[in-house]
Amino acid sequence: MQPAVIQRIVGLLLMLFSITMLPPVGVALLYGDGDLHPFMLGFVLILSLGALLWFPVRRQRKELRLRDGFVVVVLFWSVLGASGAVPLMLSELPEMSLTDAVFESISALTTTGATVIVGIDNLPHSILFYRQQLQWLGGMGIIVLAVAILPMLGIGGMQLYRAETPGPMKDNKLTPRITETAKALWYIYLGLTAACAVSYWLAGMSGFDAVAHAFSTVAIGGFSTHDASIGYFHSTAIEMVAVVFMLLSGINFALHFLAWRSTSIRPYFQDSECKTYLFILGATSVVTVVYLHFKGTFPDFGSTLHHGLFQVISIGTTTGFTTVQYFAWPGFLPVLLIFISFIGGSAGSTGGGMKVIRFLLLFKQGMRELKRLIHPTAQIPIKIGSKPLPPQVIEAVWGFFATYVAIFSVIMLGLMMTGLDQVTAFSAVAASLNNLGPGLGEVGLHYRDINDPAKWMLCFAMLLGRLEIFTLLVLLTPAFWRR
Repeated sequence: MQPAVIQRIVGLLLMLFSITMLPPVGVALLYGDGDLHPFMLGFVLILSLGALLWFPVRRQRKELRLRDGFVVVVLFWSVLGASGAVPLMLSELPEMSLTDAVFESISALTTTGATVIVGIDNLPHSILFYRQQLQWLGGMGIIVLAVAILPMLGIGGMQLYRAETPGPMKDNKLTPRITETAKALWYIYLGLTAACAVSYWLAGMSGFDAVAHAFSTVAIGGFSTHDASIGYFHSTAIEMVAVVFMLLSGINFALHFLAWRSTSIRPYFQDSECKTYLFILGATSVVTVVYLHFKGTFPDFGSTLHHGLFQVISIGTTTGFTTVQYFAWPGFLPVLLIFISFIGGSAGSTGGGMKVIRFLLLFKQGMRELKRLIHPTAQIPIKIGSKPLPPQVIEAVWGFFATYVAIFSVIMLGLMMTGLDQVTAFSAVAASLNNLGPGLGEVGLHYRDINDPAKWMLCFAMLLGRLEIFTLLVLLTPAFWRR
């Protein structure tokens, strides 16, 4: 462990993060909402904190080790969550306690999309923009952005990238140098964001709403500038734009890179995870639309089709946008939608959940065990595409699944101890751990009315989900701290 090196990096990253306070200042000036003070003071405080951490150890330029990378990532996300809450606490509208401000900030940065704010339509443009911007920055991971910049400051980035990038196959790099990998990911991310913003604008959104919703759509975050979310616009065209970009953002960004480099869509159809991802969302959409139609939930089939399709894609990709109160839908549908959020997006995407690749491997392992009952001595490899996977990959997936279930159970019981009912507790943990946002019961619309201890537990769940559990839990093991 190299404490001085870790301190220097966290200081640098905080100074970089302080710059994110400046765009909302420009928005405040543009719209004349007068809400400059929270962001200017936030900029000074966070910049000063970063400088105080960095300056004493500024000459520490040793190579970063993998163990150091885990500490930097966890420290940065927890400190960043608290730092991001500063403008929210300083702002007069909304009036927020420390707990609520930290909850909102962590929810934004982890792209969960759970909110404690009621009356979003009445907020200043600067605050609205800031919430959306936090989600956009958190979408691909500020660490991945940092590894494209920090090498110029004398800091190696591969250790940070491996610790922060989601998915069970982290070591696959798109380009030989990690800096180039981060740049490639961000070029794709920027391109999708720009295309999404233009599409929203052409579909009828104002320029401000188009940019704001593009931020949260491509980040698979789910924050909106309106209390009614995407339903505020009453536009099928806008909803279909959202569907397209939510689908694209839930796909492994490595596939977007390969498709762009080869100028072909073939990589998507050759990837087992992508095909499984599309199949799950397609099949769930069919079940949802058919059930809603026969239950007569909407007056005509057209409304049934676009509302059903939109909510399946939104919840299935863990975005969390809503057009209607899906938690009030008949029968098993609300629970079905929560269940598909456990699968979530693809590894290497901005989506949450356990990731499609893990679900696919668990399914294949289950099928192999069934075959072994019939042929006990058979050697049956598990393959992705035509490539057999080593046993340690399968073991890691099972380990992740077991840990996920245990963490889920503990946090859910903790929430129930604070007084939440079973439905609310179950859906709140699912929505937080899967970085989904909207839940059922008391958290169907917002999280404002649940108690403070529950909010802190859910903040922890959001961080666990964003860092894929092990990155955070490994710091709590005695073995990690042994020399």
